Amino acid sequence: MTDLSIIIAPDPRLKRAAQPVGEVDRRIRRLMDDMLDTMHRANGIGLAAPQVGVLRRVLVVDISPPHSPPNPVCMADPEIIWQSEDAVTGEEGCLSLPEHYADVTRPKSVRVRYLDRSGERRELDAEGLLAKCVQHEIDHLDGILFVDHLSSLKRNIILRKLVKTKKLAPV
Repeated sequence: MTDLSIIIAPDPRLKRAAQPVGEVDRRIRRLMDDMLDTMHRANGIGLAAPQVGVLRRVLVVDISPPHSPPNPVCMADPEIIWQSEDAVTGEEGCLSLPEHYADVTRPKSVRVRYLDRSGERRELDAEGLLAKCVQHEIDHLDGILFVDHLSSLKRNIILRKLVKTKKLAPV
């Protein structure tokens, strides 16, 4: 496994839409495995390929509790085919916006169609934390960050802090 570098916002690569995979081959499976390894090492619960500099529609999530066996879901070319009318608001964070959190409102439940790690077409009904995480990661595939769901004032405060942190970081 390879530990990939996570891109920190603001970075123009995080604002670009990812390209479809089409089919899951050996390279995509390797990318999924490397993303899972990177996500787990960073103590995250979701990671999208654009966050590691790969503009492909691939994401991984694992919402299993700490000290539990991993239960990852790997998705290629995910698309939301249904979403509930009911919405929930909850705190979100992101590995690409470290140490920043804000409340985001999203559909409470979604159904997602995707290709799994074996290349099989699947559908997943998700609610709660899994629904929030999958929607957050699909947003990344479309060049959308969780701060894009906030007011421009809140978004700009967070992004300015990240710019300042990047400038102070050792090279």
